Amino acid sequence: ADGAPGSLLATAGAMRVAGLLLAWALLHPAASQQCHPSSPGGVLRFTDRHAEIQVPALHRVPSSLDPLYGLVRRCLDLIQQNPLPTELLRTALNDPGSVRTLQVVQYELGYVVCAAVALLFTVAVPVAGMCFCYCRSRRRCGGRLRAHRRSLGCRRRCLLACLSFTSLIILISVTCAFVTSQRVKGQMEPGLEAVPSTLRTLRQHLANVPQGVQMVVDKFEVPRKQIISDLGGKHGTGQHPELAAGMDDVLTVPRCLAGLSRSVGLSIHAQLKAMTYAALEDLQDRAGDLQTSLHHLQILHRTARALAAARAELEPALRERRRRVVALLDDPRCTSCASVLGRAQGLELGADYGKVPSVEKVLKALAGLPRSDFAEMIRQGNGTFNSIPELAVERMAQVIQDLQGDLARTAEKVQSIADGFPLPDYTRPVSEALVKAEERSQPYLREVERFERYRWIAGTVLCSIILLILLCNVTGMALGAYGLSKREDPSDYECRGEAGAKFLLVGVGLAFLFSWLLILLVFATFLVGGNIQTLVCRNWVNQEIYKFIDTPGNLPPSMNLTRQLNLRRDSNLSSAYRECKSGAGLWEVLQLDRSYDLDEHLKTPKYTADFQKRLGEFTANLGDVRLLRSEGRQDLETFARSGVDEVDYGRFQEEMKNPVVQTSLPGLARNLEGLQKMQRNGTVAGRLAAEAQALWHMQNSTVQSQEALVAKLGESVQFLSRLAPHLKERVKRTLATTASVEARLPVQAQQILRQELGCFTRKELRYFAQYLNWVGQTLREDVASCQPLATALDNGRVILCDRIADPWNAFWFSLGCCTFFLIPNIIFAVRLTKHFRPIRNRLM
Repeated sequence: ADGAPGSLLATAGAMRVAGLLLAWALLHPAASQQCHPSSPGGVLRFTDRHAEIQVPALHRVPSSLDPLYGLVRRCLDLIQQNPLPTELLRTALNDPGSVRTLQVVQYELGYVVCAAVALLFTVAVPVAGMCFCYCRSRRRCGGRLRAHRRSLGCRRRCLLACLSFTSLIILISVTCAFVTSQRVKGQMEPGLEAVPSTLRTLRQHLANVPQGVQMVVDKFEVPRKQIISDLGGKHGTGQHPELAAGMDDVLTVPRCLAGLSRSVGLSIHAQLKAMTYAALEDLQDRAGDLQTSLHHLQILHRTARALAAARAELEPALRERRRRVVALLDDPRCTSCASVLGRAQGLELGADYGKVPSVEKVLKALAGLPRSDFAEMIRQGNGTFNSIPELAVERMAQVIQDLQGDLARTAEKVQSIADGFPLPDYTRPVSEALVKAEERSQPYLREVERFERYRWIAGTVLCSIILLILLCNVTGMALGAYGLSKREDPSDYECRGEAGAKFLLVGVGLAFLFSWLLILLVFATFLVGGNIQTLVCRNWVNQEIYKFIDTPGNLPPSMNLTRQLNLRRDSNLSSAYRECKSGAGLWEVLQLDRSYDLDEHLKTPKYTADFQKRLGEFTANLGDVRLLRSEGRQDLETFARSGVDEVDYGRFQEEMKNPVVQTSLPGLARNLEGLQKMQRNGTVAGRLAAEAQALWHMQNSTVQSQEALVAKLGESVQFLSRLAPHLKERVKRTLATTASVEARLPVQAQQILRQELGCFTRKELRYFAQYLNWVGQTLREDVASCQPLATALDNGRVILCDRIADPWNAFWFSLGCCTFFLIPNIIFAVRLTKHFRPIRNRLM
């Protein structure tokens, strides 16, 4: 009898531990699985091919010489005000022999006038030099002043200032000429090399389009690997974090770090665990109620019987003790004993537990319970539910293998994009045209390079001569001025002043000697650079050249770019240039869209139909969990019908309000001990002490043990009285909840399965859509883009006009300024020479 309650208490303790674990799991719920259509993790990254084969765009670089370049362009606009000579160019291209000289002269009228000025300068300056030499031989030009005048100093200072000013202008101009000449030389070589390099890059771009298409198709490996990773990744071993702590002994499963089946199982587990754990916790509570109620009923039955037996044993002893105490207190020899006599007469038994209702009938109804092991039953139900992730891995293994096979077949379909892309037939004419342009440009480029080398040498030599002239001017003015300051008499000979005059005359001689070469170099470079600027660059910027090329009949059949480039019939070079510059694809410019519908080949359903169908048709039973077996259900039903709720626990509580003895034995004993001290009669005092000792012995040996039993009885009565009113309702609710959860688990598991497969399908379809959109964009803008052609044309304009023509024209403009300012330089130098020599006649 003593072993049974101990085993029941141990079982109840185990149930409480399981209940705590279930409560922990409920307090730490997993987040419900939801679809996240735009989650950052669903964005694929593809290798950018845009910079793989590209013509780097060149731009005009701001320079400190930009104001000079602008001035030169405005001067050229004044010299050549005629628009693009379309009629003259048409005749020259289609029938060169019929070009009339008058037409050329009319268009180049500004240059003809400049040529006349240059011719006049070329003839006049050398003639003037020869005349000057003749005069010097006759000692007339650059000789000595005949007389000294008061205004001579003012005139000398004026001539010094003018010569210094012209020398400064010539110095600035020659510096600009040196700088611009070096810029032309520095830009000419890379500019000439850029022509064949750009043409080769364009041919390589066209030749690599098929390989580029294949590389784009091969990038299907990116979504394929991602989808395979989502279907099933690497496996490890361990408890999944979604499962409740403390259940390592219930379920330890292989963990899939990234997989569809594992994700589905965990989602079902996470979304259904609150309902399942709540049902298990409720079932745990009812099992605990059964165990604890049975324990307390047994205590109630045994304690009531023990109290009744103890009362029967205590009654004769208490009656005899009352008789003896009353007789002693009623003795006349007992001093002041009357005050305690009434209390002693009330010494009677109190509570009678023989009158409380019996619970034997309830115990007979509960005999043999529980027949089932509820702790094991709950552990098995919990383990079955927690094994859903592993069960999902097992049930979905075949469909995942089939989906991987579908991906392999999809890769074969994607390959058809590259196999059917019709590029070679369309890009071959363009490649042939680029090859011809590269071959034909080589002789011209070599001639340009040779002419530039000669120009640079001539320009450097002539600029050095101009610097030598300036050196003579500066040296002559310095020596002359110093000689004048040292000369006391204007008619005296002074060697330093004479040397200054000779330096000035040397500079004049160099100016006469090389001025015609300077003007020839200026005119030659002016004629070339000016026509490049006004005929090519100006009309290139305002698109007039493209309009001329687009006009039918302007170009001969051998130069029909629309046909050679295989452009649409309704297109022209201007529109093709604009389309290419905006990033249009080759199929749009080369009519590829009419023979190959790219959008049709990139429709997502074409590649995902089998994938979607297989996922849509998949079903699996993942929620068949048994929480309560039939014997457990019968135990709970028997518990509810046992009559625990029919026992009148109020009778127990009323009886427990009465003490075991009506009069307090310790109080009466202390009263007798107090009377003992007041007695004069030793015999009476001894008898009072003996009676007090007997009362203490009865209290400690009998009454206290009964009071302990009453306290134990009170705990059981209190528990049963709280449980009894709600027992049937709770058991009924537990049985209904358990049955409902067992019925709902398979249905809801199937719904979650469909939901998760739907989310997975949409996620993987986004991968397909991202890839196909990227393929379309890459084929249109990068792989099959004609933007490099437009960039090459823009680069040609930047190289020819901004990097070569601008400094070229600034060179001849600066050199021309030097040349024309040599004339006033000659005049001022000759006039100043006389002031540095001694005066013939001194007038006071």
